[in-house]
Amino acid sequence: MESQNEDRKRMFDKNYLDMAAIWAKNSYCKRRQVGALLVKNRMIISDGFNGTPSGFENQCEDENNTTKPYVLHAEANAITKVAKSGNSSEGATLYITTAPCIECAKLIIQAGIVRVVYAEEYRMSEGIELLKRAGIEVVNFNGDEI
Repeated sequence: MESQNEDRKRMFDKNYLDMAAIWAKNSYCKRRQVGALLVKNRMIISDGFNGTPSGFENQCEDENNTTKPYVLHAEANAITKVAKSGNSSEGATLYITTAPCIECAKLIIQAGIVRVVYAEEYRMSEGIELLKRAGIEVVNFNGDEI
């Protein structure tokens, strides 16, 4: 029974990560498109992708192909969107196509998210280290595993 529950959990992880990858395609960023889903009790309570704040131009990079400093990460968009909705992210799982940076890790901790599942490594690992230090379950999910 335990193995069956683990298999089911992995199936849901894979499906939600697949959905986050599809959601990432909404991003106008050229260098990297990232998607995030916040899930609580198997219900998607928020979503996000990296991009500029509402009302800004839909262009993430400047003329030198450098990401503009005000571009929001997918995790930040999902967390602020759920806060605006009146829902609570307390006890939720965050599915992200790329591991969170340290700034997003701080938001994840403060939002009460208890589990983070991601597909790709980020160039820096401080975000993952901070999440683990805070006692958040972190899963690096390789889609080939299922």
